[in-house]
Amino acid sequence: MKIEQMDLFDSFEQQPTKFVGKPVLNGMYYERSTGLFVSFVRGRRHFEVTPGRCLGDKDWKEKTMRERAI
Repeated sequence: MKIEQMDLFDSFEQQPTKFVGKPVLNGMYYERSTGLFVSFVRGRRHFEVTPGRCLGDKDWKEKTMRERAI
């Protein structure tokens, strides 16, 4: 029996990396309109959390609010 290695990331490479010239969101962002920290995974909204319940220290939250606001 021959063993064949699967490429687990093959399906990810086939997906588009941009939507109409805009980069796909990936990671944690601060949404100004709602005042929430929002997590995106490959361009899809994953979960949202209030700043008070968001894990992370005060400096990280302030930096994210400044640099990753959408």
